[in-house]
This record gives sequence, C-alpha cells and structure tokens, in this order.
Amino acid sequence: MKRKKTVLHHVLTEKQRMEKKKEGGSMSAKDEFGTTKYVVYAEFEANGIVERPDVVGAIFGQTEGLLGDDLDLRELQKTGRIGRIRVEVHTKAGKTYGTITVPSSLDRVETAILAAALETIDRVGPAEAKIKVLRIEDVRATKRKYIIERAKEILESLMEQEIPETQELTEEVKKAVRAKELIEYGPEKLPAGPHVPFSDSIIVVEGRADVLNLLKHGIKNAIAVEGTSVPETIIKLSKERIVTAFTDGDRGGELILKELLQVADIDYVARAPEGKEVEELTKKEIVKSLRSKVPAEQVITEIFYKGKNFYDVIREKEKAKAAEEKEEKPKPAPQPQQAVHHKPPERPKPPAPAEKIIKPIAQPKPATDEFGEFIERVKSGKESTALLLDKDKKVLAEIPVRELTSKLMERKDVYAVVFNGVITQRLIDTVSETGVKYLVGARKYNVVRRPVNLKIITFAE
Repeated sequence: MKRKKTVLHHVLTEKQRMEKKKEGGSMSAKDEFGTTKYVVYAEFEANGIVERPDVVGAIFGQTEGLLGDDLDLRELQKTGRIGRIRVEVHTKAGKTYGTITVPSSLDRVETAILAAALETIDRVGPAEAKIKVLRIEDVRATKRKYIIERAKEILESLMEQEIPETQELTEEVKKAVRAKELIEYGPEKLPAGPHVPFSDSIIVVEGRADVLNLLKHGIKNAIAVEGTSVPETIIKLSKERIVTAFTDGDRGGELILKELLQVADIDYVARAPEGKEVEELTKKEIVKSLRSKVPAEQVITEIFYKGKNFYDVIREKEKAKAAEEKEEKPKPAPQPQQAVHHKPPERPKPPAPAEKIIKPIAQPKPATDEFGEFIERVKSGKESTALLLDKDKKVLAEIPVRELTSKLMERKDVYAVVFNGVITQRLIDTVSETGVKYLVGARKYNVVRRPVNLKIITFAE
C-alpha cells in the first residue's frame, strides 16, 4: 500500500512538472527575480537505483500534510515562497547518491523547519533512502559581502579623484590664459608670445612648451623653432631684430644651437643648466640663464674653431670674473706696502683684466662731451632728480626721479633723459615708447633687451 502511494505521488509529480514546463516554468521565473533569501543544501543516499523525479516526488509526497497548510511545499511553490527544487543524482555500485538544493524566501525559522522536514524522508521510489541537511546559506549575507567589496572599490576610485587645491586651480586658470596668449607667427605658424610681432628683441627657443613656460613667467617675446631645421621666418627675424638663442641643456639643444648659429644672424646665446630643458625651468633659473648670455661671436669662435661647448665658455667666464674680483679687492689697502712685491706678478697675468680696465677709460668721452655737465648737475643734487632735455640739449624740466615715468608718458618732445638712478628693463620699455633717443643713468640692472632706437649710457661709460 505504501509503495503504491509513493508511485502515485511520483506520477502526479511528473505530470505537474511537465505542465509547468509547458507553461514556461513559473517557479524558475520566480527564481530569476532574485527574491530568494535562503538556500537549503542537503545530500541523500538511496539503497537502489533511483532518478531525479523519484527524489522530487518523495520530497513533495512525504512532507505533504506534515507541517500544516501554511508550510505545505506545493502551496509555497505556487505562491513563489519556495523556488524550484534542484536535484543532482549519480549511481555507484547499485546505490544512488546526490544533492538537493531548495531556494526559500521564507524567514529563517520557517526555512529551518522545512530543512528539518527533509530529513524525515526515509524512502525514495522503491529504495530506502536517507537525507541529511548540510547547511542553510543566507543569500543576503553573500550579497552584503559583495556590496562591501564593491563599495570599497568605488570609494578607492573616488578617493583617487582628489579635490584640487586652490593653487592647482589657480595654475589651471593661468595655463588656460597663457594658451590663449600664444599666437601663431609666420607662414610656418610658429608658436610665439604676443610681443613677437612688434618687440625689438626676441628669444628663440626649441618648442611650444618652452614658449608657454616663458609666458608663465612673464616673458612674452619668445618664438619656437619647432623642429631640427630652422624655419625661414626665424632667419628673416634674425636679420631685423636682436635675437637671443635660448636652447635646452642637452645634446639636442646643442645641435639646434649650432644650426641657428650657421643659418641665422644670432646676437646672443643662452642655455638652460646642463641636463635641464627650458620648459621645466623655474623663474629664477630662466632669469639666471638669460643674464649669463654670451655674445654669439664668442660662442662661434669657441665652438666651431676651438672645439669647446657652451658650458666650457660659461665656466671660463666665471673663473675670469672670480679672478678679477680677487685681484681688485686687495688693491686699495695694501697697495703702499706690497706694491713692489705684487706689481711684477700682476702685470704678466691674463690680459683680459687689462683690456677691461682700458675700455671704461676709452669710452667716457662721448657721454662727457654730450651730457657731462648734466651728469655733474644730477650728481650734485641733494635729492634724486631727472633732467629732461630737447634736441638742442636744453633742459625742458627738472623733476624728481619718482615722477619720471608719468612725465615721460605726458610729453613727446623729450630727446634725452639724465638722472642719478638705476636703469631697469621696465624704464627702458617705457622710455622707448615715448620716442626718447638717449637714456643716461648711474648704472644698469637686469637689462635683458635693448630697443634699437634708444641709446643707453651709464656714468662709468
């Protein structure tokens, strides 16, 4: 009787399974929606040969009415509270082994009761069987673990995108402005600063990045060669303007410099510190490099005829300057006592200092003849004053030095300016715009470029 009942349940289960398969599998559809909370994993062993339908039929048949209507497997499966029961079987030596998986969307207590009910099954098909629940897995715990790991990855990627600091924002805005200031000059559309079309002196660099770096530090008269061959535009400009070649401190910079010196009319040569590029220099390094520029004639002689490089010329220049300073320091005080002992060794020393001493003596005549009396006048004044002269060397006005710039912008009839002060690059730029022909001052400081139409004279010249 018991066997007959089992077979009947088996037939009914198979019939239901085939009907559900025809309808499209409503239970499997439920599984696809991801409503499962727990999964019951169990294993079974049957003392005979049984198949998957036998196992499924035994589960439904032997738990029917066992736990009441609320926990009846058939009702729970119709409402989607229990998903499709999966069974895997394999046979060995006349016995059948396998695993059972039951997905559940019930709470943990009800799921545990159903799992315990599976262990009451003692027969599958015609064979005795034993089912043991291995574990109940909380699907939400697995999801939570995934959420935590994924959240870590998302947070790490978010933290990598740091909020820029104020300085970075400022630099970004300045960079955009500098890029807009950059112009294209000549038929070759060479990258250049905005002052190149009208400036009397220009700086020739290697590439676009070099021009941008000079723009960053306020130097707007730079133009790039953009390649190893010198463009025709640079050659034409070199014949009209005062040109300073400013190249990188590597071998590429040396090759470009040699080509510039051969095909263009270069006036001065400056280079970045050895091993560095112009585009990575700071403002201090740029100013120092431009201040240490060497006349092109000297560089050509040293490089092409004596086989030296630019940095050898700079080092020799610095050594000569240091030696000159050492010689000049002891002269005032110990001269009466050590004149006899030191004169013989000093005279045969390098002729360079002797030449430099002769030059200032030979050149004061033009300045003294033309502006001598005015120089003495501003020197003897109690306060720093400036004299504005016309073409006939008549004094137009005598003003304080601090008002010099504003007065020059107001007047257009000034031919020469004589003042007891320092000639700076800013003053030169202002004076050249007003049409002044002579600028006479006590000394010069940090002068990088000189306009062609303005003659600059110091008291010592």
